[in-house]
Formats: sequence, structure tokens, C-alpha cells
Amino acid sequence: MVQAYILIQTEVGKASTVAEVIGKIPGVTQAEDVTGPYDVIVRAQADTVDELGHMVVAKVQQVDGITRTLTCPVVHL
Repeated sequence: MVQAYILIQTEVGKASTVAEVIGKIPGVTQAEDVTGPYDVIVRAQADTVDELGHMVVAKVQQVDGITRTLTCPVVHL
């Protein structure tokens, strides 16, 4: 299982809508609108890195109002 945080910047005023839509995507375990340099932080999981990448590119980045994403895989050192 691969887990990651996805940091999202949105258009002004779109953070809560983006978080709500992304929260319904399969594999997303949490989606919160926040303050700071990013507008939404998402926790997601998938069976493989490829599946995680597909989720981000094919589903998350297609949500209206997103301007940029940064995916941060969780590592256990």
C-alpha cells in the first residue's frame, strides 16, 4: 500500500468545493481545506505508485478549480 499527501493550490474561493469533490474520489481517505501556501491537503492511498500517479493525474487534477498539485509519498525510514 502506498500512501501520499497531495498539496493543492486552487483558484480563489474554490478550496472548499475542491476539497468536497476530491473527498469523494476512491482512494482518497481525507481532504481538508486549509490556510497557508496550499488551499487543500489530501491524504490518499493506492496499491502501487503507478495507481497513485494515475489517481492524481486522471482524477484529482481534473477537478475544476485546481491550479497546481504537489504529491508527497509517505516513507517509513
